[in-house]
Amino acid sequence: MNTDTETDSGPVYRRQFWAKSDRDIPGRIHLLEHHLADVGACFEALLEQPLIRQRLAASGGVDYLDDAAIARLALFAALHDIGKVNIGFQTRIWQDADYPPGRRPSRAGHTVDLQPVLNGNDGDTNRQFFDALGWWDAAAQSWDDAGGETVCGLLIAALSHHGRPLPLEGNRNPHPQLWRPYGGLDPVAAVRRIGGLARRWFPAAFAPGAPPLPSAPAFQHHFLGLGNLADWIGSNERWFPYINAPDDDYINTARRQAHTAIDEIGLNITQQRQAFPTAPPSFASLFSRQDKPFSPNAIQKAAQEPALDAPLVIIESETGSGKTEAALGRFAEMYRAGLVDGLYFALPTRAAAKQIHGRVNRFIHRMFPNGDAPEPVLAIPGYLQAGDITGHHMHDYQVWWDDHAADGPRWAAESPKRFLAAQIAVGTIDQALLGALAVKNAHLRAASLARNLLVVDEVHASDIYMGVVLEALLAAHHGAGGYALLMSATLGSDARQRWLRPGRRSEAGLSLDDAIAVPYPAISVRRRAGDDSPSEKDTTAAGENGQDKDVAIAAAPEMSDFAAVARRALDAAGAGAKVLIIRNTVGHAVNTQTALQELAGPGAAALLFAVNGVPTLHHGRFAAGDRKLLDDAVERMLGRGESRQSGGLVVVGTQTLEQSLDIDADFLLTDLCPADVLLQRIGRLHRHRENRRPEGYAQPQCRVLTPPDGDLSPLLRQRADANGLGPHGYVYRSLQMLEATRRLIDAHPQWRIPAMNRALVERATHPHALDAITDEMGEDWRQHANDVAGGHIADAQIARNSLIRRDKSLFTDNRETLFPGDEEKIRTRLGDDRLELPLTPPPRSPLNPSELIDQLALPIRWLGDASLPDDYTITPTPTDGGFDFSIGDRKFYYDRLGLRRV
Repeated sequence: MNTDTETDSGPVYRRQFWAKSDRDIPGRIHLLEHHLADVGACFEALLEQPLIRQRLAASGGVDYLDDAAIARLALFAALHDIGKVNIGFQTRIWQDADYPPGRRPSRAGHTVDLQPVLNGNDGDTNRQFFDALGWWDAAAQSWDDAGGETVCGLLIAALSHHGRPLPLEGNRNPHPQLWRPYGGLDPVAAVRRIGGLARRWFPAAFAPGAPPLPSAPAFQHHFLGLGNLADWIGSNERWFPYINAPDDDYINTARRQAHTAIDEIGLNITQQRQAFPTAPPSFASLFSRQDKPFSPNAIQKAAQEPALDAPLVIIESETGSGKTEAALGRFAEMYRAGLVDGLYFALPTRAAAKQIHGRVNRFIHRMFPNGDAPEPVLAIPGYLQAGDITGHHMHDYQVWWDDHAADGPRWAAESPKRFLAAQIAVGTIDQALLGALAVKNAHLRAASLARNLLVVDEVHASDIYMGVVLEALLAAHHGAGGYALLMSATLGSDARQRWLRPGRRSEAGLSLDDAIAVPYPAISVRRRAGDDSPSEKDTTAAGENGQDKDVAIAAAPEMSDFAAVARRALDAAGAGAKVLIIRNTVGHAVNTQTALQELAGPGAAALLFAVNGVPTLHHGRFAAGDRKLLDDAVERMLGRGESRQSGGLVVVGTQTLEQSLDIDADFLLTDLCPADVLLQRIGRLHRHRENRRPEGYAQPQCRVLTPPDGDLSPLLRQRADANGLGPHGYVYRSLQMLEATRRLIDAHPQWRIPAMNRALVERATHPHALDAITDEMGEDWRQHANDVAGGHIADAQIARNSLIRRDKSLFTDNRETLFPGDEEKIRTRLGDDRLELPLTPPPRSPLNPSELIDQLALPIRWLGDASLPDDYTITPTPTDGGFDFSIGDRKFYYDRLGLRRV
């Protein structure tokens, strides 16, 4: 059809109300009434999926939504773009010759420009608008037992489809002319037609005697997220091509295309479930390798024992004991039981997510042996990967996949906003936390996640701020009937009670002795609402995993003596040991690497970690491509069995080495850190028992680097070179925890893992243990403890101020539901502000000259008062071994040691 056909009444686009237009082909449009039908049909198709429907019902506090409720909600979803009938929007695509004589109307949007109509400030238009729908007043009475407040809240939710709650008050003054006839277009007549069509599209909405819609505010928020998802799908021209000719029966086309879209995206898994074996693969067969049969250990067996419908399960077990397999095995059983449709596996770091993605991908192919396995999405911004296939961004937001397949099943992988709509996804915890924060598309994320099992690995790594956000996410997830599983190697009792009894923890908590007596390894299950007892009866022993090891541990007061640390490492590597050095800060790691290279000289250079022959270290300030090289090289050199590099080796890094990388060392040199973190680092010692050990290292050994004389008191005031410790170190601020850990090292020269894990963690993190240290150390330490507590309170309050208020109605409590205007300042982690800098022309990688680096992540705090260019593009200057660049008077350098300030 020629969309530019001229008639006596002018071009087609000027005679019809449009919703979508083609930027490249003027006049090519998709009619407004068709787009409304598309989105309404998509919402209807979404709610045909059992768990999506069930989760929405649960968010409203009801067991089931009948067909009348679904039809009413689909009708609201269809009205999402009703604001586009205004003249200021419709004339945005008009050409100069299209305007009739006289003043042109002001340009307008279609959401906030509805404010005066919705809030009654433009009284005449308000009445005309709702009267034109033809059924609003009757719906407000029969669909709503809250005096119209519920349907108003749902309408606001539908109009908030751009990802933020719509404000009812603001700076929009009434502009009656926007809603008056102009140039042959009559907005009120358009509303009247749409209202009549909507009634025909969803007749079940008007069934007499149907119960009212749920009035819970959380129901509005969940509906907002699903409406956002329906709009994303219904706006895709792949499934909904532009049609500019009115068709009273177009809803039939919309419904066919909506079902096609839902099927191709993978949101409809009916056929997948039907093909799933009635006798699915055994737990052992899901994880066995050709070279090694798999037999589940105690924690993996215990993880399958709690009732599958338990809303929250916590797995606590030592590092390397197979918690990932335990979680995946439980997911398989929950999927088989129809409790979940899919899985989001959340990791603390990108490196961990990339590694676990491969394991999950292999597992999913074994779980679905009939060839209908979904492709796990790697949910990391900047990556495009679904299963084994990589994609590439092209112009006009298109994606090219390496296997040339259509992008339908990989739709969720193509935008971070849609990651959580994937059936199976592996990514960082940040992607999930964004579902709880007041940022654009948060409702879409949370509603998409609701049908899947949320697994959070290394939950102990969450700080106070992240903990509050995660608690809010879990509240929303469980409130919608969702399921979650948390995993940790070192979870203290106070943190465990936070997850088991959110908002109902006893003020006193467990005593230190009772906390130490809790079994480990263990499985914990969140108890039912109303039980406030502080006992741990919901935590049960999981048995032994056969991972016992005795670690020889001692303190070495050499934290700032880089040469001494380098000598220790080189001596051990010279004896054939694999040595891991973990420093708290990048600065200390770089200084350690420099000292190693100076001491090693040419004769011992082979003992140093290198990539493509270039000596280097492992931390988070490398470009993405170089970081992948580092991850792969570390896992290869410190891996398992024959893949492990022979001979001695020294690898220096930061906290990036302690989480999720499958590496195995003989000797660990680590900075002082809290006991739970230290145990995580020790988990990299003797991780694989089949690996051979050099003479003198049959027993794992650890040296903990402390300040001179082991005295931490100077850190109360030390501002320079604090190495992440104390109030000015910003990494591990609580000196009480650090002092408690130091004392445990002195008191116990041998740590038996995992038998001592519970006692070590509690004695270094339990409030009673920390209070005892504070009282002993004196007034300065007491003031420090108060400062730390105050900082925790402040961090928690910042988090609470950043959360979505799902307990507030989008209508009656509108102001309290709105997102801040500066939401870009809201982060999933405090202190994690980074800026992605495009580099033009891209310089070569110092670790792999065949690869180019097109962008770098720069800590924002490094900019100081320097201002960025408007285009954010940086021109690097090549140097010997790397490149440098400047921003204002700030100069930065990138080479084999990573990104640094000069």
